[in-house]
Amino acid sequence: MGSPGACGLLGRELETVIAAAHAPDADRGTIAFGERLLTLLDLGSFTATYKYAVLLALIDLCLEQSDGAGGAPTVLTTRQLAHKTVELYWGHTIPFISPAGEHILRQSTGGQAQILGLIARFREREVGDPFTTLAEARSRDPRAFQRLVEAVEWKLIEMPLPRLQMVGTRHEPFVYQIGWEVGVIRRAAGGPDFDNRIHLLHGAGDHLVRLAGLLRPLVQREWASMVARLNREMVEESRLEEFLFGTPRIRLDRVRAPLRDLQEGRCFYCEQLMSGPVEVDHFVPWTRYPDNGLDNLVLSDRRCNNAKRNFLPAVEHVERWRARSIPGSPSAEIIRRVEQDTGWERHPGRTLSVARAIYLRLPAHAKLWVAPDEFADADRAALASALA
Repeated sequence: MGSPGACGLLGRELETVIAAAHAPDADRGTIAFGERLLTLLDLGSFTATYKYAVLLALIDLCLEQSDGAGGAPTVLTTRQLAHKTVELYWGHTIPFISPAGEHILRQSTGGQAQILGLIARFREREVGDPFTTLAEARSRDPRAFQRLVEAVEWKLIEMPLPRLQMVGTRHEPFVYQIGWEVGVIRRAAGGPDFDNRIHLLHGAGDHLVRLAGLLRPLVQREWASMVARLNREMVEESRLEEFLFGTPRIRLDRVRAPLRDLQEGRCFYCEQLMSGPVEVDHFVPWTRYPDNGLDNLVLSDRRCNNAKRNFLPAVEHVERWRARSIPGSPSAEIIRRVEQDTGWERHPGRTLSVARAIYLRLPAHAKLWVAPDEFADADRAALASALA
């Protein structure tokens, strides 16, 4: 069961935002959608954490697959969803350390969730090192990784997708429509005539993008709460959300020096020479969309990094960030060489689509971070030009 009052909390937050922005009635459909989604979390039947993973995966895919104007897609596939689900669970297969020992946390009432078990076994066979990124693990044995994705895809088809929109015994689709029902068999799902498309209903993709900043922390909180209940003998809930959804525990040393060279030793934000501690920052904040891709990483001094926190950077920062990845530019060539030399994951198209989906939907009154203690209104025309 979800946390009592979550629906009302979301509704009040959305009402406040829309009232302040004088939003049209069309955006009130987003409120209704958000209320229904939170009702689903409150009243839906959850025996494993799959439904939380599917919701977050749908949000991330809608951000990633947005078009040049920030519009969300209307169709996704189970294969795309499987890839994203593996990403979401990847960090959860690291053993959690507590006074009771080191264990991979349970995520199902019947023992370990099968999807988590599949990923954990792949990690144990192919990787071993807990600091290995998913991109590195995928490159070590592409065939084994493909088999993992196919197994996860089947579990998504069989379990959460036909059941996610169940409230009690009633199936009430309002997020997506699929072409199969509960009880589908694997032979049929693997056949050439199986339709693996996920059709997003009635603007659901756009609603998910608009609500991403509110929904992600709420879904993560519900997910962490369920895992805490399933592992109450070894984990405190206050520590759990950071373990499951915080910035992953990967070594950034490989990219710190190359990024410093790219930025000529200057802080990305204030452009002053960095003489003290140098920190790797996620340009699009991790709380908005978890992206460790090379194009989303910048170096900043500690003062700017501590001040920026989870705020969205202002237009001048967006313009400079976008310019460094434009094909043919000297900085883009440096980034390409960094990717080759370090083997660090990079997906520039996906990173840009996420930035567009977030920035191009901001209300005019939204405040963007310029510098410590300095904010500016979102200039939507300038943002659209920078992200074109």
